[in-house]
Amino acid sequence: MTTRKELLQRAVSLVPTLRERAGETEQRRQPMPGTVEDLKAAGLISVAQPRRYGGLGLDFDVVFDIAAELGRGCGSTAWCYGIWASHNWLVALFPEKAQEEYWGEDPNTLSSTSFNPARGKASPAPGGYRLTGHWDFSSGCDPAQWVLLIANGPEVPMMMLLPRRDYAIEDTWFVSGLKGTGSKDILVDDAFVPKHRTVPMPRLREGNAPGRQVHNTANQRIPMQSILPYALASPIVGMARGAVESFEERIRHGASAREGNPLAQVSSFHLRLAESAAEVDAAQLIMRRDCCEIMDRAHRDELPSIDERARYRRDHAYVTRLCVRAIDRLFEASGGHALYDSSPMQRFHRDAHAASHHAGLS
Repeated sequence: MTTRKELLQRAVSLVPTLRERAGETEQRRQPMPGTVEDLKAAGLISVAQPRRYGGLGLDFDVVFDIAAELGRGCGSTAWCYGIWASHNWLVALFPEKAQEEYWGEDPNTLSSTSFNPARGKASPAPGGYRLTGHWDFSSGCDPAQWVLLIANGPEVPMMMLLPRRDYAIEDTWFVSGLKGTGSKDILVDDAFVPKHRTVPMPRLREGNAPGRQVHNTANQRIPMQSILPYALASPIVGMARGAVESFEERIRHGASAREGNPLAQVSSFHLRLAESAAEVDAAQLIMRRDCCEIMDRAHRDELPSIDERARYRRDHAYVTRLCVRAIDRLFEASGGHALYDSSPMQRFHRDAHAASHHAGLS
């Protein structure tokens, strides 16, 4: 059986390649096909996917550790990875028939999402719903074969699973950060969504979705909003780690532009590096503590209390803030050379700020 340690090592081994491709990924404004295939070949997309459907069936939180490693190389790739891998966790919460349709032909199926229901409406129809609407920020949609959308149903908001033939992608992704995520708009015009490809949001929020009766592992017992935002925060932890590594490399080998003295002898650089590294360590420790608590409760078939859920939501935002602050401090100290497109520091800075704007990290 593939272990968590082995998977993390596979992610680490991809980091140099992701760094090399980061600039081209931005230029393409979507994930590179070679990178998508590398993630699939390494078995990283399916780590929390049920074994019954070709996955490894590991605890969901391994996704966040992997995303934090990938983020050291390319923030956009890590962001899409966290989304794709977490969506395969979400699909396992749907009724059995939906899972069979999703994974029936390809165990490496990808799905994008958009969770803002403001412009989407689901109307009752025989056997399901008719769905119409416009959704934005669907990261990683170009290589995906499915999309998960939240729409306002007749009684409660619902998560709905649609195949590629039932929606269109509108290219709106011209942005300053996370350029390589291809987070474009999704358009649906009166598509039929059978009932088995829908789940009421209250059931997802309480860890009681239909997939629990299909698999009944710890992964199906987690309240969605307690853990899912870490799929967004963990890539930012990786970006901050990458910024620390980039800054350390610069002061290890660089020299002062004015005096020509080695930067390694400048104490103020060491202070900035130390404080930022400590913030990134703290952010990662908070994330791991929360995830260990959440998974432990799920294994015991217990739900977190309201106070604990509030703390997890607080931590999603605070982990993000710590990492953005760490990157800002290093970017400000990096001088004019950090402004060049070839500098990883400016990319980490732009990507982290873009990621921190996500409503799930507010």
